[in-house]
Amino acid sequence: MFTGIIEAVGHIARMETRSGDVRLRVHSGKLDLGDVKLGDSIATNGVCLTVVELLGDGFWADVSLETLKRTSFKQLSVGVSVNLEKALTPTTRLGGHIVSGHVDGLGEILSRKEDARSIHLQVKAPNELARYLSEKGSICVDGVSLTINNINGAIISLNIVPHTSGETTVDLWQPGVEVNLEVDIIARYLERLLLGDKAAEPITNKEQGVTLAHLAEHGFLNRR
Repeated sequence: MFTGIIEAVGHIARMETRSGDVRLRVHSGKLDLGDVKLGDSIATNGVCLTVVELLGDGFWADVSLETLKRTSFKQLSVGVSVNLEKALTPTTRLGGHIVSGHVDGLGEILSRKEDARSIHLQVKAPNELARYLSEKGSICVDGVSLTINNINGAIISLNIVPHTSGETTVDLWQPGVEVNLEVDIIARYLERLLLGDKAAEPITNKEQGVTLAHLAEHGFLNRR
């Protein structure tokens, strides 16, 4: 688990194809690896990676075909900067929100403009994620914990303060760029809980999720 508070910006130092998937060497920048051991998790642009080899200045990690398919990692190249965060501990300040490092989908940066000393962004989320997003709710973008200022359909507005832009890869978030999105974990599990016994039934329509009819049937809405 992570908090979405980026600890360092590193970069991809090497990429190797291994039997169809990829092994990455990540240069860890100023990230302190003194307490990291083999098998530990490090969020890299919001993707939870397992350390398979430790180096003096970074680590190696394997990236599965599933991860390549679902994240922006399919666009990675040597030299690209990445946001890094070590897994939280029981004494870690939860300065952001609870992040699992499991990417839900890819968003697209639609616009970017200066807003006083901040940067205002509009990001288009996949339509199927819109139901998990809410005004003043949390979202993780390339591993960064951010607050949704407002939302219009599947388009969210974000404000990035100077400290965040200076300590992360926000400078790379230009119109047209794809970013990894992870919705608030509570929203994800709440949907499954509301399904009740129907959660065990085979899914025939992944887009359906929890409907108003389902909520009414189980007493969550007043039917008049």
